[in-house]
Amino acid sequence: MKTDKQQALISLYESKHNEKEKVKSHEHDTYQLLYTLKGTGICTLNHQEYAIAQDNFIIIPPETEHSIAASSKMTVLVLEFEADIFHSDVKMELIPEVFRSARVQKLSTFDSSEIRQLLRKMLYEQSYGDNLWETGIKIYMAELFFIIARSFHEPSQTDINTLRVEQLKHYIDTRYFDIKNAEDIADRMDMSKRYIQSIFKEYYNSTPMQYLTEVRLGLVKQMLVDTDKDIVSICFEVGFESLSTFYRLFKNNVGVPPNMYRLTQRER
Repeated sequence: MKTDKQQALISLYESKHNEKEKVKSHEHDTYQLLYTLKGTGICTLNHQEYAIAQDNFIIIPPETEHSIAASSKMTVLVLEFEADIFHSDVKMELIPEVFRSARVQKLSTFDSSEIRQLLRKMLYEQSYGDNLWETGIKIYMAELFFIIARSFHEPSQTDINTLRVEQLKHYIDTRYFDIKNAEDIADRMDMSKRYIQSIFKEYYNSTPMQYLTEVRLGLVKQMLVDTDKDIVSICFEVGFESLSTFYRLFKNNVGVPPNMYRLTQRER
């Protein structure tokens, strides 16, 4: 850690609580965002009690009276900061949106995964970063605030599967070139393979990998017509690892080999 957390304008640190341990009610002049790594308990914010569990976020604006009572062993990451360290857009737009009320919040699986990655990056910068470490943390914090602020405008829980399916589709549409298998997609989305297969098939009547093949072959057909690139180069560019697999999939789906498709399309 570069500075003592009591003196730092930005501080990210771990707070551990034993079973049945209580943190007395207190308040801060700073903003705090707590992320529960493990454990369960009760958090009291301005005399209102909230149940907390793993992956919950506790959002604490300045001068909010708060306390925590751990029901089990609990580990919490505490992000503490002052708003004045940020540029005006973050200070005037994102921070008021995120910290408009004290609360315990459970984000979507996708958003939680994104925020966990940002917290890991911030911990690294704080411990091992170079002279730009503080700037890096501010950038990651702004992204974190944006995710939380945007989550207020996402669909309700009843429509969460629609959101997740669209996120899956967007991921495949934009990362088609480096997806190896369904496990890759599941790991990136922080969902089980079985779950992503089920919801994707329900909405699109195909599996994520079938859709990935459609996306890749659509790009291949476009590149065969619009460019003079070698077929092996096109195969590599869109993410196929095996040339023989590519030829087999192309012929099965299009009806002719890639070179024949290129010739017939250009003769039209």
